[in-house]
Amino acid sequence: MAELYWYQYALIGLVFAWSGLVRSGLGFGGAVLSLPFLLLIHNAPLVYLPLIAVHLLFFSGLLGAQRLIQRRREPERGSTVDWPYLRRAMAILIGPTLVGVWGLLTLPAALMGSIIFVIIAFYALGYVFNRPFRSSHPRLDAVFLMLGGYFSGTSLIGAPLIIAVFATHVAAHQLRDTLFVLWFILVLLKMVAFVYTGVELHLIHHLWLLPCAAVGHVLGLRLHDYLLRTEPAVFYRVLGTVLLVVSTMGLWRVWA
Repeated sequence: MAELYWYQYALIGLVFAWSGLVRSGLGFGGAVLSLPFLLLIHNAPLVYLPLIAVHLLFFSGLLGAQRLIQRRREPERGSTVDWPYLRRAMAILIGPTLVGVWGLLTLPAALMGSIIFVIIAFYALGYVFNRPFRSSHPRLDAVFLMLGGYFSGTSLIGAPLIIAVFATHVAAHQLRDTLFVLWFILVLLKMVAFVYTGVELHLIHHLWLLPCAAVGHVLGLRLHDYLLRTEPAVFYRVLGTVLLVVSTMGLWRVWA
């Protein structure tokens, strides 16, 4: 990571705490809802994505271990992961994801940053107008999964498209944990590609970023319980507005 001012490091720590909160609270968003803020601080996608990827592997693995212990204690509750549908979806996702990883490694940082900002602004409009992506047809399912896999490969921001499909096929009580397993698999593929191509992983920065994300993770568990009891439309509308403003600022900064 390049030498930054102290306040930039402080802001990066806050954003990683935010990423931990939304990742455990919503079951997605660790990248898509934090990357625009990070790129606004310092426009270097290949710096942040390995850090986010390691955090996702760590916390999704932690949640998986917690669920395994819980299942052994309460076997009557059954699995919280829809394994049959996960296997069917992975057959479609894996190819576009690998193509997306190749694009991330070859595209210039400025162009990659612009693509990320445009995609997130598009997502944000859906949140603002309460028109999230939805799929109700097998062919549209396949299109959303392929696009979501590609965007996940390039920058880990394919979650809204993938969730549009999973939400119609996976029971609500299994959705979050099924998504965590999916993210673990997709990110593991990405990390293998990073290591193989010699991308700097900046592992030293986990010494201070992991505690930041851990604080957000604990708060996110409470957020998840709260959202299950309430209507989250207002939360998503505010979130979409903020993301739209940040993405617009990011595009202006990249191309000004």
